[in-house]
Amino acid sequence: MNNNEFEDIIELNIDKTQEGERIDKFLSDMLSSDERTYSRSYIQKLIEAGNVCVNDKNTKTGYKISYNDLIKVMIPYLEDINIVAENIPLDIVYEDDDIILVNKPKGMVVHPSAGHYTGTLVNALMYHCSNNLSGINGVMRPGIVHRIDKDTTGIIVACKNDAAHISLSEQLKEHNITRYYYAICHNCFKEKEGTVDAPIGRHPVERKKMAINYKNGKKAVTHYEVLENFRNFAYIKCKLETGRTHQIRVHMASISHPLLGDNVYCNAKCPFELEGQTLHAGVLGFIHPRTGKYMEFSAPLPEYFEKILDILRNRK
Repeated sequence: MNNNEFEDIIELNIDKTQEGERIDKFLSDMLSSDERTYSRSYIQKLIEAGNVCVNDKNTKTGYKISYNDLIKVMIPYLEDINIVAENIPLDIVYEDDDIILVNKPKGMVVHPSAGHYTGTLVNALMYHCSNNLSGINGVMRPGIVHRIDKDTTGIIVACKNDAAHISLSEQLKEHNITRYYYAICHNCFKEKEGTVDAPIGRHPVERKKMAINYKNGKKAVTHYEVLENFRNFAYIKCKLETGRTHQIRVHMASISHPLLGDNVYCNAKCPFELEGQTLHAGVLGFIHPRTGKYMEFSAPLPEYFEKILDILRNRK
């Protein structure tokens, strides 16, 4: 089996609280998230196609999972999906013949995925760019070099041709792209700055989560600077050295500073009405793929973020 044949390969270990459930229902619930939905019928098709194994053996849709089962799910690439260009307004930060930078709003998914084919940044870019986007990442992710979470706001770059895409992908791989994020997190800091250097991988049980994983995780480094301490919260700036899924959210939660509003990694009560974490991709800098000159772009904090900061400052 060639791992490149699949979009994702997921391994899940079953604990005692999960045993006895039908595997198709379990996987549908476990794998689905706000950004991607896996219906039971889709899971059943994966099982029938031999893309789901239990303890290295093919299984059946009615199988009831047992304690210590190792479930392996191989998600194939989605082909021949007609992704529709949609006239969705974009907050464009910069644009030329090679790249386009957008200030992504809260609640917008970056690219289509199973169960989420419309209303994404890709749908909007296809309309705005008249389908002139790089094709390296396939039909589901045209132009997309990197991504930010659905409820994270801020700046993201897309490429209009493959040459630009290759250039920026190499810069990402070599950690040569400047990325600053701004966040509000729980609990004050004693220190002014610090670094979290801990590998991130999938949570061994909860599919929707990533976790510090020293056994199977990939290197992840986040540098943070405390901009302001409040009564029970802090306003911070994070510099990414690597770019793992949910990196800032996982790293800050791991040092007892989960992000305000994060309904995945934070168990603390949120005193504000929020839709997801207070996290903003504020600065993005890179070498332009055509000119070879360094360019840096910024996106202002969204209004909701500024309002929360004002409230916290007034509570000091």
